[in-house]
Amino acid sequence: MALEKAVISNLDTGEDIPVLFNPREYVLEKKTPWTEMNVFGLDSPPVQFTAGERKRLIMELFFDTSEEKTDVREYTRQIETLMLVNAQEHRPPLLRFYWGSLSFDCVLEDLVQRYTLFRPDGTPLRAILKAVFKEYATAAAQLSQTRRESADHTKRLALREGESLASLAAREYRDPSKWRVIAQANDIDDPENIAAGTLVELPPLY
Repeated sequence: MALEKAVISNLDTGEDIPVLFNPREYVLEKKTPWTEMNVFGLDSPPVQFTAGERKRLIMELFFDTSEEKTDVREYTRQIETLMLVNAQEHRPPLLRFYWGSLSFDCVLEDLVQRYTLFRPDGTPLRAILKAVFKEYATAAAQLSQTRRESADHTKRLALREGESLASLAAREYRDPSKWRVIAQANDIDDPENIAAGTLVELPPLY
């Protein structure tokens, strides 16, 4: 099976930035804050839910150009630009991190760059970037979400480079296990061997 590369997609520009080396691990963090209510005379005050917090995707990205002896910042600057304010939108870009069945719409909230190997002239050759992506969804999109699992109508989409049926199902149905529905609807016998650009129909789920 071919190695699937992690990709950071700039949703504002449509540009895809492949990760040089896939992360060794990632952490998904979600907090649900509860506020304590001050009630006189109680040893354990009751708690009240306020509002949920967005998920955070945390990982280290590894970059190494020691064989080529080129400046590794040629790669790390591509990640750093994802925090710069877009002059037209007046905000940093909206992103999608996808790798296999993981599809995460987000913004880059925090970035720490650590350089660990250098040429004699000081040019960095190796970098480890700790990246924190915060989940992104507009308030309107969240309020419009319902219990149904998909749109009412069949959709037709082309598979992206490196995209699998599982990652497509995660993006469109929010459930990577629904890849079987796509495979059955399109008479796909080998779901792990589909060329990029292949048109597939996504049926509604009821």
